[in-house]
Amino acid sequence: MSRAVRMRLMAFVVLSAVGITYVAASYLGVVDRITGRRLAVTATLPASGGLFEGSEVTYRGVKIGRVAQMTTTVDGVTLDLDLDEDTQLPVDSAMYVHNLSAVGEQYLDFQPPADAPPYAVDGTVYHGTEESLPVDEGDLLVDLDDFVRSVDKENLQVTVRELGRMFRGTGDDLQRLLDGGTAFIQEASAHTAETVTLLDSGLTVLRTQRGQGENIRSFSADLATVTAALRRSDGDLRTVVGQTPGAAREAQALLEDLEPTLPVLLSDLSTTTQTVLSHLDGVEQLLVTYPVIISGGPNGITEDGWGRINLQFDYSVPPCTKGYLPATEWRSTQDTTDTPVYPASCEEGAPYVARGSKSAPGGTGANASAPRSYTSGYDAATGEVAGVVDAAGNPVVFNPPSSLSVLGGDAWKWMLVGPVKGR
Repeated sequence: MSRAVRMRLMAFVVLSAVGITYVAASYLGVVDRITGRRLAVTATLPASGGLFEGSEVTYRGVKIGRVAQMTTTVDGVTLDLDLDEDTQLPVDSAMYVHNLSAVGEQYLDFQPPADAPPYAVDGTVYHGTEESLPVDEGDLLVDLDDFVRSVDKENLQVTVRELGRMFRGTGDDLQRLLDGGTAFIQEASAHTAETVTLLDSGLTVLRTQRGQGENIRSFSADLATVTAALRRSDGDLRTVVGQTPGAAREAQALLEDLEPTLPVLLSDLSTTTQTVLSHLDGVEQLLVTYPVIISGGPNGITEDGWGRINLQFDYSVPPCTKGYLPATEWRSTQDTTDTPVYPASCEEGAPYVARGSKSAPGGTGANASAPRSYTSGYDAATGEVAGVVDAAGNPVVFNPPSSLSVLGGDAWKWMLVGPVKGR
């Protein structure tokens, strides 16, 4: 071997040794400590949490240094951290021990509330608490074992069996669901701005729902009551559901049978309704007073078991014709066109309609008759008839007795004098 070759080999060995030494010193932090290019800070923890000398130190997941040395103390451990010299780590940062991988390699992560000064300098001390440490694997396994033991085996078997029945034969549907979910995520990613707007709007809706929590709970309770009542009436509901189609068909057949005559009937009823509406006050007064008069009349049970009331009318006075449409202007019965209602009213004096339409409350509407002499109304609470007084000026009230059987054969007289009397 020549002298030149030996010199080259010697130079290669020296350079290799220097390079290996430098790399090792850099990895161990010797170079940084000698040159002063590292930021040295201290962190305290109640326990190591699985950290070791050489563990990574990160800033929100980005590596900024490593654990240079660990020292045990009475209160836990003290960590000497070597950070990159250009690191700007806020002094109010919280720190947490996390797992770097599934095999359990831990690292120390700093999570500041905001990227704002003051920043750490040499000698800055960070203090961690129990919340900074991960869940101990032993405690996790013990709690998991307790949880498994707390599950009832029979109920678990029922749950697993029912889940099997639920998903049996649904493979294609689940596949379509997963495919649709993937397409949905891709579509949302392609429209990020719209997705963000949707999420913001959803947050507003959720806040509204939280504000209406009490109303929602009340609605849920009422809904539970309704569903419970429906469950108790399951048989009746099934009967209704089962018979509704037949009833609907019967109703449809009935309407089809009445189709030629029902429109004509409804058209005629519209004329009758207009007449009744124009004299609505009088009809209301009739419905109030007539039952009171009848209830105050003679009553009793006959030998055949039937109760009878006999109401006689006087036909000695001929019907009133003044104020009505003359017979010469009557329309033909075949004329079915609409025409204004004639304001018919008896305009004769006594003895015509002494208790007829002239004494009824005034009507309303375009077809109402002329104004009446008074407007009356009945108050069911007091029995008073508004606007009606006796000779002494006292208001008139309905005050029938509860039973007139004590009057015997004279009970019929009460129909004339009993229902309307002075207070």
